[in-house]
Amino acid sequence: MIYLDNSATTCTLDEAADTAKLYMCARFFNTSSAYQPAVEADRDVQAARARLAECLQADKDEIIYTSGGTESNNMAVYGVLNARRGGRLVAGITEHPSVYEVANSLRQKGAEVDFVPVTDSGSVDMAYLESVLKNDTALVSLMHINNETGAVNDLGAIYKLIKSRAPRAVFHADGVQAFCKMPFKNPECDLYSISGHKFHGPKGIGALYIRKGTRFTGSLAGGGQERNLRSGTTNTPGIMGMDAALSFYRDYQQDAIAKMRACKLRLAKNLMEVDEAVINGPMPDEGAPHILNVSFMGVKGEVLLHALEEFKIYVSTGSACSAHKKGKNRVLESMGIKGPRQEGAIRFSLCPFNTLAEMDETALVIKEQVKYLRKFKRR
Repeated sequence: MIYLDNSATTCTLDEAADTAKLYMCARFFNTSSAYQPAVEADRDVQAARARLAECLQADKDEIIYTSGGTESNNMAVYGVLNARRGGRLVAGITEHPSVYEVANSLRQKGAEVDFVPVTDSGSVDMAYLESVLKNDTALVSLMHINNETGAVNDLGAIYKLIKSRAPRAVFHADGVQAFCKMPFKNPECDLYSISGHKFHGPKGIGALYIRKGTRFTGSLAGGGQERNLRSGTTNTPGIMGMDAALSFYRDYQQDAIAKMRACKLRLAKNLMEVDEAVINGPMPDEGAPHILNVSFMGVKGEVLLHALEEFKIYVSTGSACSAHKKGKNRVLESMGIKGPRQEGAIRFSLCPFNTLAEMDETALVIKEQVKYLRKFKRR
């Protein structure tokens, strides 16, 4: 099997799965209970929180555990706007559905929402962003790395622009595709979303960084967990499993990034040997180290996806959260990519465990399958 859909989800590391099982079966105690084993479990959670905070150059009290990226993103948008009792929302046109659909829903209910377009390579249009930042801007939500094209937004430059043009605005960055794959320097945003299963942790666990002093309203009322911002029994197995996965990246992050970049460059070089293959998004030596989007003209992406599946090579045609929706691809459409080029798009997303040999084999199969499938193109 060659798995190249790591932006959808990753294989859970053995260490992460074993750790999660340990806290399901042996150290299963509710961290809110008062007896010693429960207190010890809570200490483990707080230690994991501190380690995650260190990776974000934050304080442990600024980390709120959630169920994943979608909840973190929803929580960020609603948490700020509810605390402000409204205000203008600025969001990217290519945001993940967990931000874009929230913004769309708010707009339909009468909220003031500005969608920021992107450049041809997929990064945010900074001039347009500057033009829509107003005194009444409450929240700006922009992704760090686009999940479909690998386009990277410069958080430092965006944060500086926001604070100069709309000082009272809060800046939320969706870091789900970037965390552990791109350096993060605090301060570059006020809120930052992450998801454990994107970096070889368990599914069902994520976190939201909330800078101290940010006006914020919690999403779930109840027992008061997570500083009373997100009540509910602590997901100790998920937290500790994610912490185990994070330890891999803490030790090997630079090597992991370099390996993904090398594989991406190798794959891109090989795929550019296919006639009428076109890269969507930033050039391979730019952008995210692990995401490559390529269109093969004359072949529908979904058809090629299933052809590759026969060889146990797994890729995608876009966001996993939109895979079952028919119609135009919002992200590619926003970049001016339409028609056959949009229909022929395939996303390859890598992890540190992919190899150069896998890239060579994938490219070889694609060359053969594209040549074969083009024979059936309607003329």
